Amino acid sequence: MALTCTFDDYDVEGFLRQAAQFGIGKFGYAVTPNVDHLIRYHDDPGFRALYADASYVLLDSRFLSHIFRASKGLRVPVCAGSDLTAQLFARVIRPDDKIVLVGGSNEQARSLSDQFGLNALSHYNPPMGFFQDPNEVEACVRFVEAQSPFRFCFLAVGAPRQEALAQALKSRGTARGLALCIGASVNFLTGVERRAPRWMQRLGMEWLFRLAQDPRRLAQRYLVRGPRVFSLLPFIDFRVRPSVPLSAATIGATEPAVH
Repeated sequence: MALTCTFDDYDVEGFLRQAAQFGIGKFGYAVTPNVDHLIRYHDDPGFRALYADASYVLLDSRFLSHIFRASKGLRVPVCAGSDLTAQLFARVIRPDDKIVLVGGSNEQARSLSDQFGLNALSHYNPPMGFFQDPNEVEACVRFVEAQSPFRFCFLAVGAPRQEALAQALKSRGTARGLALCIGASVNFLTGVERRAPRWMQRLGMEWLFRLAQDPRRLAQRYLVRGPRVFSLLPFIDFRVRPSVPLSAATIGATEPAVH
C-alpha cells in the first residue's frame, strides 16, 4: 500500500500572507520537505508522525517540483524555506515583534537583529549532539516556551531535530505563535553560506551549487543518498491540499498586511 504525502498549496507569496495573519493566539508549525526529508518520510514512521502533526507542509525543493510534474503530472507550488525566511524578515516581521531563533551562532543572531532592526529577538543555541540528551532537549523546549507568546519561532537545528522540537512544543500546549522548521536558511540570510544563482534555483539545480561549495560534507547526501528518491516515487501518493485562509476568529492578533 502506497504512503500518502500531502503538500499545502502555497508558494512563498501565498504563505507570507498566511504567516502574517497567524497571530499569537495558538501554536502551529510548518515543515519544509526536500529530497532528504522525503527519503526519511518513506523510511521512518516517526518522521511521518512529525509531518502529520504539522500545520503546514511547504515544498522546499524546486528539483522535486520538476520531478513531480514530469513523473506524475502533479503541479506542487514551491515555498523554499530559504526564500520564505528571507521574506518574512524583510517584509513581515516588525522591529518590536517577539522572535525566537533556535540554532545558529550568537554572531548570526546579532547579525539578524542588526540587519533588520529587531528589538526582541531571543536566541538559544543548543550544544552539539543535544538531541541525545533528554535534559538538553527539555532545556531547549522550555526556553522556547518561556518566550511565548512569540510571533515566529525559527527552528534551525536540522531534520529531524527541528521537527521533533516543534512537535514537542505542540504536544505540551504551552507555546503560542508560529514555528518554522527552516534548516540552513539562517546561514544564507547571514552570509555564512551562499545561495545559488537565480537561474540555477529556477532549474532546480541549487543542490549542485551547494555540492560544489562543500563537496566533503554534501557528497554523501546529494550523490549517494539523494538519487534513491527516484526509486521511492512509485510508492508514495503525492497530493496537494488546497490553502484555507485564516478566519478572523483564528487570528490571535491584528497583523499588518504583507508589503
